[in-house]
Amino acid sequence: MAKLTQKDFLKGTIKHIDMKKYNVVPMVEAFENMAYSSRDLARASKIYHQMLSDKNCSVILCIAGSLISAGLKKIIVDMIQNKMVDAIVSNGANIVDQDFFEALGYKHYLGSQHNADDNLLRDLHIDRIYDTYINEDELKECDETVHKICNSLEPRPYSSREFIWEMGKWLEKNKKGKDSVVYNAYKYGVPIFVPAFSDCSAGFGFVAHQTEHPTAHVSIDSAKDFLELTKIKIKAKETGLMMFSGGVPKNFAQDTVVAAEILGAEIPMHKYAVQITVADERDGALSGSTLKEASSWGKVSTALEQMVYGECTTLIPLIIGYGYHKGAWKKRKATNYVKFLQDEDKKVAALKAKENKAKK
Repeated sequence: MAKLTQKDFLKGTIKHIDMKKYNVVPMVEAFENMAYSSRDLARASKIYHQMLSDKNCSVILCIAGSLISAGLKKIIVDMIQNKMVDAIVSNGANIVDQDFFEALGYKHYLGSQHNADDNLLRDLHIDRIYDTYINEDELKECDETVHKICNSLEPRPYSSREFIWEMGKWLEKNKKGKDSVVYNAYKYGVPIFVPAFSDCSAGFGFVAHQTEHPTAHVSIDSAKDFLELTKIKIKAKETGLMMFSGGVPKNFAQDTVVAAEILGAEIPMHKYAVQITVADERDGALSGSTLKEASSWGKVSTALEQMVYGECTTLIPLIIGYGYHKGAWKKRKATNYVKFLQDEDKKVAALKAKENKAKK
């Protein structure tokens, strides 16, 4: 028997679903007259439509898990391009290991979770996410690109939003990734926050950069991330959360209400909230905690919230597709919170310059 190689496994590629091709509105509305999860999904879809219809509401998308590698990239890009989202909070894997990785020209491959020989995959430098394969050698190129971007920047602390904006700028300069989340967020002024930024390929790039430059280097200021997203909440006042899975992004976005109160701002709880998850609430963990539970912390209003228990790749095209085909986004105005945050940075820089001048 011939010895197996990477090429024997890395054949068919993951295709990103195009929600614009399928008008799911009649089916989702039919779910209203069914029961169990179908009715929950219909209500969640209507709440998202309400978010888009509410002219005073800013939509914050929270992403966890491995969703872009699974074929959901185009839906998120379409949300950005069509003003269906105003800010994004994500884990690092989706933004760096998966979206930026594909922006560099690489692919995710159709694999198998059945009888997978993970020791053989390890020997062939193939990483597995359930039924998806990744060429690890290509993933290392993603790490190295982050390393190069770090080396090109002024040594100082950056929020993850600032650094991801630089990643988008790098893609534009190098004419890559026009279909990526990172590039489109850069182009349309949608800030992306990754609170645990080192917990992905970016971390390896930062480790290499900081080792080479121990006394003056780029670092990530997660507290600034929190402050920036809180400033968005204060400016927006009314907000809606659309949460794909749970984890850190879910709580990070919810906590802005409490942070705003600490800053003395009188702002409401998140008015709308939808979460798609397979997590269980009984273990007390964050991903499965209900949105009603979040209300006890003063984070989410209970009037327009919905938990939908199911797997994201199945449910997201239905819920977000419903919002797209209902068309309320056509009347929404772009918020461009990137520009807002950049203007805030300029104010801080001017204040710092004034203080330094006074010291002299």
